[in-house]
Amino acid sequence: LADKIDDGTINAIAPDLKAFTGHGGRLIMYQGYTDTNIPPGNAITYFDSVTKTVGAAKTAEAIRLYMAPGMNHCGGGEGPNSFDMVSALEQWVENKKAPDEIIATHSADGKVDRSRPLCPYPQVAKYKGTGSIDEAASFSCKLP
Repeated sequence: LADKIDDGTINAIAPDLKAFTGHGGRLIMYQGYTDTNIPPGNAITYFDSVTKTVGAAKTAEAIRLYMAPGMNHCGGGEGPNSFDMVSALEQWVENKKAPDEIIATHSADGKVDRSRPLCPYPQVAKYKGTGSIDEAASFSCKLP
């Protein structure tokens, strides 16, 4: 019913972003793995459909998806859920530096108690085997 009322604009699921990428557009998407409002698999399914439609090379050049472990809907949760996607997008657009990782933090009682790199999907943060498990520097982005 909502699709009929707003002519489908509530469901932005069209995977053909060729015009956007063709004009030099850059897109950063993110989703929390513990989001209870929108199933996290939806973001992955959409990203995969864009990749299939636009092509893997063009997607890698123009679009990034970051899945945040332990983050709820748009923030909150037990995992690192505070990060700056706008600065990452700005660096990508203005300086042609695509974000290889984005550092996310978690705070308790107003103090950062954990950090992790958010990795471009399908990569995930893997523990290097040394260092604190609460510090992003102890992790690197790798394919699962």
